[in-house]
Amino acid sequence: MKTLIELYDERPVENVISTEMFRPECTVFICPEDVASNRELQKKLKQYFKSRNISCRLEFISASVVDAMDVADHIRKIAGDHPDCAVDIAGGTDAALFATGMIYSEIPLPVFTYSRRQNMFFSISNAPFAHQLPCDIRLKIRDCFLMAGGSIRTGRVDNRVLGHYDDLYQPFFDCFMRHRRDWTKIITYIQRISLQGRDEAVSLKAEGGKCVKGEQGSRVYAPEETLRELEDISMIRELNITEDQVGFVFRDEQCRAWLRDVGSVLELYTRKVCRDTGLFDDVQTSVIVDWQGDDRPDNVINEIDVMAVRGIRPVFISCKACAVKTEALNELAILRDRFGSGIARAAIITTEQGRKIMRHRAQELDIAVIDLADIQKGLLKGCIEALCR
Repeated sequence: MKTLIELYDERPVENVISTEMFRPECTVFICPEDVASNRELQKKLKQYFKSRNISCRLEFISASVVDAMDVADHIRKIAGDHPDCAVDIAGGTDAALFATGMIYSEIPLPVFTYSRRQNMFFSISNAPFAHQLPCDIRLKIRDCFLMAGGSIRTGRVDNRVLGHYDDLYQPFFDCFMRHRRDWTKIITYIQRISLQGRDEAVSLKAEGGKCVKGEQGSRVYAPEETLRELEDISMIRELNITEDQVGFVFRDEQCRAWLRDVGSVLELYTRKVCRDTGLFDDVQTSVIVDWQGDDRPDNVINEIDVMAVRGIRPVFISCKACAVKTEALNELAILRDRFGSGIARAAIITTEQGRKIMRHRAQELDIAVIDLADIQKGLLKGCIEALCR
């Protein structure tokens, strides 16, 4: 097969998986007019294949994908121009599939498909190269967005340096679990005594009174026990607590950022557990998604707390050190459906008990809920592993 005829599909993975597996010289997409004229989307597909080291010429043929006769005419012409071709029917509309059947009655083209459930290619007719062929593609997180016309922006966390802190995540999370009911106040206190200077330069020093102002005029007191534990695990050093003052030095800028953000500890621990499963090809935290993929300031963006990929299946995880709201579930479902190609999984991890109403809504959206009880029973790793099944 030198030419692949691809029936364009709304699920991005359906548009790239066969080209990646079989490496044709040319892939011809039969697609609706809005796709055939969308230069930016075509550019993203070309960038995707280039990033995957796949050399393939892409062509986009406009057709009425709800008109079987129109699609059939295009397939007939492509087959005439490219005798060594095959048709992938994993995607496309019902009319496009019907058109393929019409053409096959005239020309015995090789026809094959891909099964998401079995993660395997199958020959429909005359395509022995695709018969019961397992899909062994391994995607990176950036690939999942690039194939769908999006991209990743730099987030709150530099994932490249996180490997230097592998010995920190478990004790940091254990500290959080011991003090989780007061964690918001603890982080508020640390924020108040570690403000940036007037020149906005980040200082690793923190100092202030034992009592500081909280939200709406409230008072927040120094969490002395927690600070001592943070010193014991080397997230802070030079801790000095006097009768009315507290001072210490953050280990580094990363630890400073994590101790000034309520949600970081759960995100970092979830990333660690994902990696510990050994199932995923890529795991990142604080993934900022640019939906349009061209980094313009007015683009729609969202943040995914933790994302992982196994093979071609992405897993979207939202971490909440608080009660889960319906809005968070809706946002997670939209991200999964837009960039997950119909095979993605989504989960909410919360250190609160899952309310029945929230669980019901999550079930409606096919989002797994992992709550405090699961974490306390040591089930987090198993729950994450289950997302891959």
